[in-house]
Amino acid sequence: MGDHKIEDGLLFIGGRWRESAGGGRADVVDPSTGRVAATVADADASDVDAAVGAAREAFDRGPWAATSGRERARVLRRVADLVREHADELTRLESLDVGKPVTLCRAVDVETTAEQYEYYAGLAQTLDGATRGTPLNALAYTRREPLGVVAAITPFNFPLILSGSKLAPALAAGNTVVHKPSEDTPLSALFMARLFQEAGVPDGVVNVVTGMGAKAGKALLEHPGIDKIAFTGSTAVGRHAASVAGAALKPVTMELGGNAAHLVFEDADLDKAIGAIIKAFVFNTGQFCMAGPRLLVARPLYETILGILAQAVPGVPVGDPRDPGTVVGPMAADRHVKKVEEYVEQARREGGRIVCGGERLDLNGGYYYRPTVIADLAAGSRVVQEEIFGPVLTVQPFDSEDEAVEMANATPYGLAAGIQTADVARAHRVAARLQAGIVWVNDWAMLDPAVPFGGVKDSGYGREYGPEALASYTRTKSVVVSLD
Repeated sequence: MGDHKIEDGLLFIGGRWRESAGGGRADVVDPSTGRVAATVADADASDVDAAVGAAREAFDRGPWAATSGRERARVLRRVADLVREHADELTRLESLDVGKPVTLCRAVDVETTAEQYEYYAGLAQTLDGATRGTPLNALAYTRREPLGVVAAITPFNFPLILSGSKLAPALAAGNTVVHKPSEDTPLSALFMARLFQEAGVPDGVVNVVTGMGAKAGKALLEHPGIDKIAFTGSTAVGRHAASVAGAALKPVTMELGGNAAHLVFEDADLDKAIGAIIKAFVFNTGQFCMAGPRLLVARPLYETILGILAQAVPGVPVGDPRDPGTVVGPMAADRHVKKVEEYVEQARREGGRIVCGGERLDLNGGYYYRPTVIADLAAGSRVVQEEIFGPVLTVQPFDSEDEAVEMANATPYGLAAGIQTADVARAHRVAARLQAGIVWVNDWAMLDPAVPFGGVKDSGYGREYGPEALASYTRTKSVVVSLD
């Protein structure tokens, strides 16, 4: 793969590695120590323009869009193979960037990324149209065609997975891409650019620009050469991105914030439920838009579950992400820890009971916060209503199924939800009433590239994964040929 080292942090534009036009550089910090781990190019508007130009040239004049679905599938399968071949490097970079435990990185992030490219390789061969019967003396048929140049803007919490959820279907459909990863976690995106090139993706089809959202991200959102925006991030930034796209009449996919409710009914299997509850709020240190930070418990189980959590949660291994035994690593940046601290202090002021946690963990200068459980907050509390995005769980009781559903739906968000019950009829009944794009029953975070997810309300619109995502990267063209 050449002499390029990922630590060089260059931009990848038109199949070439280059510095930012302005020569800017930005630090990448290891969240487990708070120390600088690497530097990358800090792209400006001229770099974004060059990347969009390269993507446009590759789409309009290059082979990718005109390549058969079968050939694109071959290349994407090769990407998947390379991801697995380089699992060690990708695990190291993802852990270094985000603070993820290496065990989690390898088993979840790296493997899921490989599966994404395999799945969409299969679907790349299904992009076909249909003939339509009409009373016209004509042959009418439809074509599924790629949109053009896609802007993929991804967040810090799952760099590999959330990049793959956009790039894999976009490439399968024949589009070209300009990828702008989070300024906090750009390293795996740069490494993936090398793998795309080695797999045979033509020059200009995938371009990676690193840099600040306020500069490079803004330029990409507003660039007239972009044909679709695929965005994952906060609701606030998503609103702006959607408004920009709307003004330009561009299609968008918006996967935004969440504040999922996890409902535990009285008939739940407590052993399974407790495991799912803990996973739902500590997974990825709570930095997961589909986390389950709101636990709603049938009143007869309320104190019992609080007692179990008080004993179990402090035993979850928190520490160095390079230790294979670590389950919860640091948060991705100090500002995220400070935000969690502010919410926990707010909970104290509102009379919340800190069942466990509630403080930073001083470890090697890193950005650690102890997993925290808070009881007895009012339903209208800011700590309950807003997305904390950290390892914090609020617990509230309910007295009936109707009340549980009402409480679950009583926030602006609607990305995910969960149900713990042994009653199959109740599971289906409640799932149908929950305002969420995906509902898990008797577990949490069961995700697969074949199963679509996405939001309602302030959690966005459009779907990642499944054939639904692939369809969103195409447009339908009708062709009517006179037979006269």
